[in-house]
Amino acid sequence: MGRWLEHSVTTEIQASVQQVWEVWSDLEAMPQWMRWIESVVTLEDPDLTDWTLAAQGFRFHWKARITQRVEAQQLHWESVGGLPTKGAVRFYPQAPELTAVKLSVSYELPGVLAPLMEPSILGGIVTKELQANLDRFRDLVESRNPESPSLESSDR
Repeated sequence: MGRWLEHSVTTEIQASVQQVWEVWSDLEAMPQWMRWIESVVTLEDPDLTDWTLAAQGFRFHWKARITQRVEAQQLHWESVGGLPTKGAVRFYPQAPELTAVKLSVSYELPGVLAPLMEPSILGGIVTKELQANLDRFRDLVESRNPESPSLESSDR
């Protein structure tokens, strides 16, 4: 039996919640901005996807099912084979052209690997990588949004 670990990250995006939702909903495009994700393939059932992750010398493969979808509000998923994972992404409109996004990811590691993932060791790397991924997602959405201020003029 393994141990479940969870990481949560947030960002604000200069775009409407609908624009943010539309980009996130293209799951097969995730490898463009989620560095450790090698591929996402939508299967015949549109709520079922096949994932491959390659990071830090490890390679994991699993299928995930969307368990809850509320358009432009939240998307929840859990694995149905392979690496045990579950998570949610939530979209919070802050203004007509400003959306907060919170990503929470949980995964179960075999007992032998769990001690390595403590926050003070590799767990911190995972959180930083998820934040960097979410920031790349923000940049991608903002680059597609004509209402967004120039990224060069922002203080990011």
